[in-house]
Amino acid sequence: MLTEENFPLSDVDRFRGQDDVVVWLDLCAPDAEQLHLVADELRLDPHAVEDALSAGERAKLDRYPTHLFLNTYAVRLDVASGELVSQEISAFIAGRTLVTVRGDDTFDLDEVLRRVHGADLAAHGVAYLVHGIIDVVVDGYFTAVQALDGALEDLEDMLFDEDVPEGTVHRRSFELRKSLVQLRREILPMREAVNSLMRRDTGLVTDGLVSAYQDVYDHVLRATEWTDSLRDMINSILDTNLTIQSNRLNLVMKKMTGWAAIIAVPTLITGFFGQNVPYPGSGESWGFSVDLFVLVLSAAILYVVFRRKGWL
Repeated sequence: MLTEENFPLSDVDRFRGQDDVVVWLDLCAPDAEQLHLVADELRLDPHAVEDALSAGERAKLDRYPTHLFLNTYAVRLDVASGELVSQEISAFIAGRTLVTVRGDDTFDLDEVLRRVHGADLAAHGVAYLVHGIIDVVVDGYFTAVQALDGALEDLEDMLFDEDVPEGTVHRRSFELRKSLVQLRREILPMREAVNSLMRRDTGLVTDGLVSAYQDVYDHVLRATEWTDSLRDMINSILDTNLTIQSNRLNLVMKKMTGWAAIIAVPTLITGFFGQNVPYPGSGESWGFSVDLFVLVLSAAILYVVFRRKGWL
């Protein structure tokens, strides 16, 4: 049961001394001084504090003598731009105390609070809170992967749409591939992190929560496998798009060559008879008519032949 919120830092020791109390400190965009005050109060390792203050740390679980340090990322895909928006979340797990550090309020804690509300919090302590956080994070993975899947399916439909402006598919493919690479970079390490949390020597997960953590671990594996299939899918789209562009270029070149051939034959005829030498019909009215007829006939024959072959 939630008994107190927004309490001063000086009261942390008072709450930590109670066996039936779980303390959760959430720090949103703290500066170095604020985090070091908490670190001194809870005796957090300086290396873990440095990781929490540094941006771009990989998802991981580190063990220290007095606590565990978990780093993870909440993600969201902007479908319109294809950009993956990620929020780094760091957590210090020390006994029945949890300290979370967020860069901003992009990651909504209301969903976590909704999931962890109830008697299970008192029974399982901090492990229940940690499970709530990573459960919401992993659900975000599925939402992002599903959005990527939908965006790639739309991209497949655009492949054979001739009304789509040239370069759109290629540009969109690279945008989505960039987001997919970033998403995989944040999902893959979570397998090891969640698996490490479940190890008995961490002393975190109680027997009653093993199945819940196993469920999260299975979800991470499924998300990872899904990204594997999406990686193959986007590579296939890129290859197919290149093939289509090559075929379209060949078609254009074929048409240009066909028209060039049609023009070349009359040019050859007029060039030959344009020599300053006498030829049959030269100076006669019917000679011009015959020449014109031959020019039109040769061009028409070539046009019909090329048309039947699909070159024009």
